[in-house]
Amino acid sequence: MGLNAWEDVMEDFKNISRRTVLRAGAVVAAGVGGLVPTRFAIGNTAKVKIGFLLPYSGTYAALGEAITNGFKLALEERGGKLGGREVQFIAVDDESNPAKGPENTNKLVTGENVDFVVGPVHSGVAMGMVKVVRETGTIAIIANAGAGAATGPLCAPNIFRTSFTNWQTAYPMAKVAMERGMKNVVTMSWKYAAGEEAVAGFEQGFTKAGGKIAKQILVPFPQEEFQANLTEIAALKPDGVFVFFAGSGALKFVKDYAAAGLKSIPLMGPGFLTDGVLKEQGAAAEGVLTTLHYADALDTPENKSFRAAYRKAFSKDADVYAVQGYDSAQLLFQGMAEVKGDTAAKANLIAAMEKAVIKSPRGTFTLSKAHNPVQDIYLRQVKGGQEVVVGVADKALADPATGCKMG
Repeated sequence: MGLNAWEDVMEDFKNISRRTVLRAGAVVAAGVGGLVPTRFAIGNTAKVKIGFLLPYSGTYAALGEAITNGFKLALEERGGKLGGREVQFIAVDDESNPAKGPENTNKLVTGENVDFVVGPVHSGVAMGMVKVVRETGTIAIIANAGAGAATGPLCAPNIFRTSFTNWQTAYPMAKVAMERGMKNVVTMSWKYAAGEEAVAGFEQGFTKAGGKIAKQILVPFPQEEFQANLTEIAALKPDGVFVFFAGSGALKFVKDYAAAGLKSIPLMGPGFLTDGVLKEQGAAAEGVLTTLHYADALDTPENKSFRAAYRKAFSKDADVYAVQGYDSAQLLFQGMAEVKGDTAAKANLIAAMEKAVIKSPRGTFTLSKAHNPVQDIYLRQVKGGQEVVVGVADKALADPATGCKMG
């Protein structure tokens, strides 16, 4: 999913710029005087080690930056400590490279002996991370990657998610489509895990409600040449089109869709279709319907306060990725407060995290038995160049977590 300089809100992470993030997955350690012992010490003198497994270069660098920013903002608002202990950050540029997922996770877990791993963005990297933390027992918080398997068949007590699953952000759109009279829909995505899971989620809900999938179109990732596909869609004359694209692919698809004269056919997708690229899409995005667990325009005190604080700290607007980083820190803050900073009390720490109630900018959410967020999914529509919240597409939705044996 289409994700580095940033202003730090934590003193010992200041002045690290995008240029200082080492290439090829090298480790950046934030702290003074070398490595700090991480084992819990009397008087809470040992620092808590947080390992960020995120992209700090390449296509998704902006997402890694936003998650990092959001996490540190939440921590700074709570005094900069977890369970009374100072925090040390260690960041690995995962390069959004699934092949390096296990190796980069091991740099944090084995090489740096971190207490927690936060990340990643890419679902393929998440699969490598999950493999390692299942074996080591290190507590991990998935701050973006939507891969269902991580909290489905591969679920584990030490694996949490503060973002979404690909199914969760797509399934509610099926009901929206049916309510708007669509009976015959074309689905389209890049042929990779996130896209295929999103399309499958929509198709599951749509066919269950009596709808028909006219055709499923999958194109190689990250191909952005869509003209032949748009010609085929025009010939099929569906009632609507559901797609999964993000980043530059989403920007190009929406513009090409409008240029092909298809605006009369409603275009739908998970919120990543417009998030981060709406301004560049311009008039082409007008009318596009999306479902997501967050919207910039949510009119709540929590969201307004968060967005104001984020802009003040980083001189840019927050997005869904920043929210996910912010809530990852909130989850850790609640867990560590319960055990008074004792990371060795892992069973009690996990139990406290499972019971957490997160008052998020997206709306208050809890965690399911599989450790997925139980959250509202909003229906948004582009109107007048703005992402307008139309309503709640699905209230307190939890991923079914098929295959998870916990709970």
